[in-house]
Amino acid sequence: MSEAEVNDYCLIDATRPPRADGPPYAECVLCREPTEYPESYKGITLCPVCEWQEAQRTSCSG
Repeated sequence: MSEAEVNDYCLIDATRPPRADGPPYAECVLCREPTEYPESYKGITLCPVCEWQEAQRTSCSG
């Protein structure tokens, strides 16, 4: 099965906020640690650890 065929099964929209050039950073909505995203971003932001854990939790199993 090709990579394109595998990705057809994942229907989750994986849009990400823009990366910040520097402080101030937005807080993670789960653990309140600084994220890699600008504080001005309006929406759900996750720190790298919580982002990785969320990706593991919601990943598509083939």
